[in-house]
Amino acid sequence: MLINAFAIGITSKTWQNFMHLRYNRVLLKISGESLMGDDKYGLNSSAIRWICSDIKEIHDEGYQLCLVVGGGNICRGATISKMGIERASGDYMGMLATVINALALQGMLESMGITTRVQSSIPMTTIAEPYIRRKAIRHMEKNRLVIFSGGTGNPFFTTDTAAALKAAETGCDVIVKATQVDGVYSSDPAKNSDAQKYEQISYRDVLANELNVMDAAAISLAKDNKIPILIFNIHHKGSLTKVLRHEGDFSVIA
Repeated sequence: MLINAFAIGITSKTWQNFMHLRYNRVLLKISGESLMGDDKYGLNSSAIRWICSDIKEIHDEGYQLCLVVGGGNICRGATISKMGIERASGDYMGMLATVINALALQGMLESMGITTRVQSSIPMTTIAEPYIRRKAIRHMEKNRLVIFSGGTGNPFFTTDTAAALKAAETGCDVIVKATQVDGVYSSDPAKNSDAQKYEQISYRDVLANELNVMDAAAISLAKDNKIPILIFNIHHKGSLTKVLRHEGDFSVIA
């Protein structure tokens, strides 16, 4: 069931403006879990190839594109801390996992003919460039796809927050978050068959209703910088291209 956006904070004018937007620079947020495919851990070559082929479609259409990738398929800081390891150390381990994922995506994308650059918020110059804002922008202007890894470079922040931060810093027009479901729901649709889908919802209502589609810091950053967030299901072939054309199944936070 869809919930009417205008009853929950988005005006008709805001929605009309959104539907006529043509994006130039796009940040795609990919979870580490999406790279597992049907496996329970690590990297699945078929899943990575599937995702990268969708990325290639939008790159070939001329979008300036950057990615932020999570590390939950390898290591999640909050989980590691439950083992008795200090939370900050666990989070740094998670950040290193995002670099592994970024290199995997880079390898697959370059095999498809896309020039990429991996930048890391944690210095590791042997395998990745340091994150330099102006350099990242220049790469995108030259049609190079930039993969941001290492999260924010600080513990206690998620890769969702890193995505919102990098989108604001590099002047992205939109954040597109690839998830396991086709939008924002009132509760987890996998656990609650009565969960209602929000076709459009305001930043304020996401925060007020504690909807866990992204963490509060990420939503607040996007709100302060007026960057819309599109939520879609990464497992539907071609869905990324459709979302950027305002077609198909997705939700918008604006």
